[in-house]
Amino acid sequence: MCGIVGIVSDKPVADRIADALKRLEYRGYDSAGIATFDQGKMDRRRAPGKLTNLKARMEESPLAGNIGIGHTRWATHGAPTEENAHPHMTDKVAVVHNGIIENFRELKDELAIDGYAPISETDTEMVALLVTREMDRGAAPFDAAAAVIKRLDGAFALAMMFKGEENLIIGARQGAPLAVGHGDGEMILGSDAIALAPFTNKVTYLEEGDWVAITKSDMRVFDREGNPVNRPVSTANTGAESVSKGNHRHFMSKEIYEQPDTISHTLSNYVNFAERKVQLPQELPFDFAKLSRLTISSCGGSYYAAMIAKYWFEKYARLPVEVDIASEFRYREPPMEKDGLALFVSQSGETADTLAALRYCVSQDQHIASIVNVAESTIARESDVVFPTLCGPEICVASTKATTAQQTVLATLAIAAGKQRGILSDAQEAEMVDALAKLPGAMSKALASEPKIASLDKSLSKAKDVFYLGRGALYPVALEGALKFKEITYIHAEGYAAGELKHGPIALIDEKVPVVVVAPSDALLEKTLSNMHEVAARGGNIILITDEAGAKQAGPDINEIILMPEVHELVQPIVATVPVQLLAYHTAVFMGTDVDQPRNLAKSVTVE
Repeated sequence: MCGIVGIVSDKPVADRIADALKRLEYRGYDSAGIATFDQGKMDRRRAPGKLTNLKARMEESPLAGNIGIGHTRWATHGAPTEENAHPHMTDKVAVVHNGIIENFRELKDELAIDGYAPISETDTEMVALLVTREMDRGAAPFDAAAAVIKRLDGAFALAMMFKGEENLIIGARQGAPLAVGHGDGEMILGSDAIALAPFTNKVTYLEEGDWVAITKSDMRVFDREGNPVNRPVSTANTGAESVSKGNHRHFMSKEIYEQPDTISHTLSNYVNFAERKVQLPQELPFDFAKLSRLTISSCGGSYYAAMIAKYWFEKYARLPVEVDIASEFRYREPPMEKDGLALFVSQSGETADTLAALRYCVSQDQHIASIVNVAESTIARESDVVFPTLCGPEICVASTKATTAQQTVLATLAIAAGKQRGILSDAQEAEMVDALAKLPGAMSKALASEPKIASLDKSLSKAKDVFYLGRGALYPVALEGALKFKEITYIHAEGYAAGELKHGPIALIDEKVPVVVVAPSDALLEKTLSNMHEVAARGGNIILITDEAGAKQAGPDINEIILMPEVHELVQPIVATVPVQLLAYHTAVFMGTDVDQPRNLAKSVTVE
């Protein structure tokens, strides 16, 4: 959720880049910087903290030039210092970057062999050094950038400017948004339409895997294979980003596709990737090692995120967890051990039932923690410690990016608890942090299943009932999938633990009932496949969400397979959430329902 701006123009750009960056402040950041190229010299100004600090530097020492790139950074690899702030520069290139480069360690080791050493702690600097190495070997800037972009793994958006090229910026996107603005005598690169609004409302939205070369008069767009492609120019709504769908038909689609970026932003607040450790954003008023039980209370999709967390906390931290629907919790007046921890999960931070449960726990002398997306909300204000999701405004009533951001925060808390309780070793923590580092890229790969999922919309729209099955931490994903489906399609859907199928629900299975099975390859796959074959034997139409290893074991009874990437078991539920979101979305679009504002539902439930 950092911000990128680049301008190639026939007039000075530094002050205008700074103004555009200010329009991206809503995305969150802890440092900022701008680089320009003028009369053969590439120069930059950087500062930790707010843009006012950067502007002060620029007043003391102005930047000249008609080409430049700027960045607001939320620290991921490396602390929010001036040294780690973007742009990163060598004598040949300046680079700004949003997201996470998953393979930066391998790239760093490779560069070291050739004598290229970073001076910062960031993963971004590897991009600058790789491009520099290509140019040192004789490659032109365009070819050097093209070669390097192909080597990067993860979720990212990039902008690059080159010494000697006063009329070229190259950008790329993979899992993070990037758009091109068509101005008068200039072209602009930006993270979203709001950054481009002061310059133009004519916008080209880059698609996943695209990279682009812009000059002051034109652009050339290429797909991930390097083939030239045409992307349309559209007229953008240049109001607040929160009311702009960009190039998406609905806010739900936009927010589903924002997830690699939003998760990257969320992780940056909880993980030190350089040290491969979870690093919580504040001191805790409690000690996980001293807790005998954790109580989590929430509603809707937040409740299912909490259910996933129960598996994580109990497996990785050996901490007993009680998860309650907030609307039921306080009415049973549960006894609570003094100085226990009660955790509340809410996108809005205003959910009435969750707030009531929180206040009951206060009366029971509990430590109060919350996971919210709105830092100024009532639940946040009444908590002892707040864990923000930092995923930006969510407009669609059916939650998507807020749900996966909640799951991500809960995963980091489970790892922190496991470490404090002496359950996880340093090596295990490092392995899990590596899995989290790869999560934004895995989410991007999961989004690649959209064409397959979209092809199922017609058949699913004819169903009267849809079942979702899962085991272990994937069982709550089945519940979440059924919730999304019924919310926006108005078709009845239910999620079940796969082992419960033969305890009643299997009586409803026939050839008219689609059954969505969420079953990536894990220790429970064989048992889930057994349940799946029981469904097939009764004529059920099976849609299997799995990875390649799971697909190979599935057998011949499957009607459709939706592939997702193979990932560490910790993040499997988060990645598997993407296809169930897309199944609901495409079926609802085919049926013509109001996807963003489904009937009878409100974004924030502020009454009981």
